Amino acid sequence: MHIIITGGAGFLGARLAAKLLAQGTLAGQPISHVTSLDLAPCPIDDERIDSVVGDISDPSVIERAFREDTIAVCHLAAIVSSHAEAEFDEGMQVNFDATRSLLEACRHRGDHIRFLFSSSLAVFGPGMPSPLNEQTAPQPRSSYGTQKAMSELLVNDYSRRGFIDGRICRLPTIVVRPGRPNRAASSFASSIIREPLGGEEAICPIDPEFAIWICSPETIINNLAHALSLDTERMEVCRTINLPGMSIEVREMIESLERVAGNDASARIRYERDPQIEAIVYSWAPLFDNRYALSLGFDVDENFDDIVRAHQHHMASQ
Repeated sequence: MHIIITGGAGFLGARLAAKLLAQGTLAGQPISHVTSLDLAPCPIDDERIDSVVGDISDPSVIERAFREDTIAVCHLAAIVSSHAEAEFDEGMQVNFDATRSLLEACRHRGDHIRFLFSSSLAVFGPGMPSPLNEQTAPQPRSSYGTQKAMSELLVNDYSRRGFIDGRICRLPTIVVRPGRPNRAASSFASSIIREPLGGEEAICPIDPEFAIWICSPETIINNLAHALSLDTERMEVCRTINLPGMSIEVREMIESLERVAGNDASARIRYERDPQIEAIVYSWAPLFDNRYALSLGFDVDENFDDIVRAHQHHMASQ
């Protein structure tokens, strides 16, 4: 059986492809092939992975990714937060229009394809009750959050109509992402750990007392694979899940960096507040209720020191 991963050349998509192939089965059926749909080829060297290179906002590119034995679509591709805020039309084309095109492609096949949609805590705005749960109504304060919230509604309605078998995962901020900073407003959360560990300077653009909702890369990948495998009879009528995370102040993240890597590492962080980044990040809720997700078997990180050590190990292995 065949699985499509949009954004399969990216950090999450490539790791999810490797995870699913290692897992070997989905809903009792063998996974024989994965197609990555992205602007670049998937970097994983595995003969079971094909790459369709093209713009996901083009429906003809989407059609090239499907096969007769496609059983699941993992939709991870997106224009990230600050990029979507700066380029409204591009954000709408990729984050919303392409999502509907994918859903339509699944619908017209009539195979009740599993559809995993990667959403974001950015669907919530400031001033929300704390902690938030799956019954809290989205009130986004960014174009990115609005595009994700609209797509969530579509996935839920296509599932209600029986067109797909959807599951929506709202991802916490992922820390620590390897590689270089991107245009996501949350990119600093990885930079203030990753760059100092690599001997480079990093900039913290927000108040260190601000708390963010985070999760490690390994736990995110495990939880995405679990969501795809999950029997939706265990889920509520709404297919939306707030993936588990931990609430931590930026100051506490830096203190953790000091404990693991010493004062020299934290001394490489420069504080230079950025009103544009603050406007987006401060609209995100810092605390969620994990109980529903944990009842469905999702994982949660235990402490931030372990996340820093895991990234240290990753860097040493490169």
